[in-house]
Amino acid sequence: MPHSSQPPADVGRYAYDTVDRTFLKQRVEQFRDQVQRRISGALSEDEFKPLRLMNGLYLQLHAYMLRVAIPYGIVSAAQMRTLALIARRYDRDYGHFTTRQNIQFNWIRLEDTPDILNILADAEMHAIQTSGNCIRNVTSDQFAGAARDEVLDPRVHAEILRQWSTLHPEFTFLPRKFKIAISGSAQDRVAARFHDIGLLARKGDNGRAVFEVYVGGGLGRTPIIGVKLRDDLPEEDLIAYLEAVLRVYNAYGRRDNIYKARIKILVQALGLGAFRDQVNAEFMAMDRSRYRLQPQVVAAIRARFATPVFAADAAASSAQLATQTKADPAFAAWVGTNTHPHQQDGYCSVTISCKPSGGIPGDVTSAQMDLLADLAEQYSFGELRITHLQNVVFGHVRKDQLFALWQVLTAHGLGTANVGMITDIIACPGLDYCALANARSIPIAQKLSQRFSNAALQHEIGALRLNISGCINACGHHHAGHIGILGVDKRGEEAFQITLGGNSGEDASIGQIIGSAMSEDETVDAIARIVDTYLVQRKPGERFIETCRRLGAAPFKDAAYATA
Repeated sequence: MPHSSQPPADVGRYAYDTVDRTFLKQRVEQFRDQVQRRISGALSEDEFKPLRLMNGLYLQLHAYMLRVAIPYGIVSAAQMRTLALIARRYDRDYGHFTTRQNIQFNWIRLEDTPDILNILADAEMHAIQTSGNCIRNVTSDQFAGAARDEVLDPRVHAEILRQWSTLHPEFTFLPRKFKIAISGSAQDRVAARFHDIGLLARKGDNGRAVFEVYVGGGLGRTPIIGVKLRDDLPEEDLIAYLEAVLRVYNAYGRRDNIYKARIKILVQALGLGAFRDQVNAEFMAMDRSRYRLQPQVVAAIRARFATPVFAADAAASSAQLATQTKADPAFAAWVGTNTHPHQQDGYCSVTISCKPSGGIPGDVTSAQMDLLADLAEQYSFGELRITHLQNVVFGHVRKDQLFALWQVLTAHGLGTANVGMITDIIACPGLDYCALANARSIPIAQKLSQRFSNAALQHEIGALRLNISGCINACGHHHAGHIGILGVDKRGEEAFQITLGGNSGEDASIGQIIGSAMSEDETVDAIARIVDTYLVQRKPGERFIETCRRLGAAPFKDAAYATA
């Protein structure tokens, strides 16, 4: 709930107050003491592990990794410059954007961590609840507050959920980690059905916004599509109802087996009807007046987000954009793939691809971070959004400024016109960094990016989601990719399985393994043959996922293993 009536500081970002800032500083000093005790030997690694995880610090293959929270993906230009500073001073000059709209630094020294957290606190950032068995960073629609089809601005409710969940005394030590996503539109842009709780806003019968609530989704070792728990949750009952869900999970979720501890297993074990009955019983027994989101409460949170002041003459900019796209086919291609309709005439949202040809998906250098901060100030009211697809969005760009923005982005390797295409690859860091991984995700992502780098070929292929995970934990969401790649250990060697038919939207589906694992180069060739089969077999206007569902896996499997 709002701590004060202090006016917002930055467009798009929730403005912290003295309560937030004091809390973060106290948390940093607490962790500084814990780090000093670990370095001195007063704390063993087993004793220190839960403390560092509560502050987003992992021990990876080669170094510590710090995962910084970017609540619902919103970051200001000043905060982006802070992330650039950390990359330069404390890492190897880059950061990695994740599928939870966070950023990871992979080469952190333990003794530097308190200073890094202090720098983050000064920028109103932190690493709390980016790890551990708690409610993780709440993710949201990357076009929040800007999308033309939006029913409500999900940043407001994501912020409410952040404040409710941060160090919640009952949910700090859940059976396993818990992930929530919220979209302000009935169109699923957050993979809601693959979350522990997924929320989609839509207009109710009375014209007011309500939420569809999905529960029990997830990927990993046991991929499951979430089921609809409720389709008409009023805004005022959001916190109470989610509290009821979490209480049921906390009470009945398994703690004896890490592989069966997620809420998706509980929902499957009880059955949707029994689980819903438990939630409803808990919900009805609560003193809901303590949790009810009164209109003035929501309004107070909304007021903490500054609203852009749009130019009165921007509507005429569409004509200039039309002239520019007609004159420059490369620019037209970028506009076609990397922009999204805006609520305000004359504006659009711009997705900046962090996946150049041969690049590492989601990796951004400190120089690129600084550039993005500068461009955000010049073209998008000083605001940026990190997406769960590992890209960056400028939420509010005038259409007559798109050409100038594209020229600068292109000059610095950030102008790739591939959003939603086969080279817009999602990938986890894999065995290059992660101690859990079986195979490296990065090299095969780079090879596939180069293999399909031809722009004309990408546009001929059309919309195709390619996801890569280095192990069964599925941090690269391979199950949800139209084509998924899973790294496995095959007799001590790195190998890869291919899945087909996954999708994370309204018609969610789980990709199925089509055959035995192959080497890295064999997998790249096999995917090329799968794509060739699609181009030959598709009907006019048919997307890859539609052809795959119509034909089934057989012709694609035959192509993949034709010379394997």
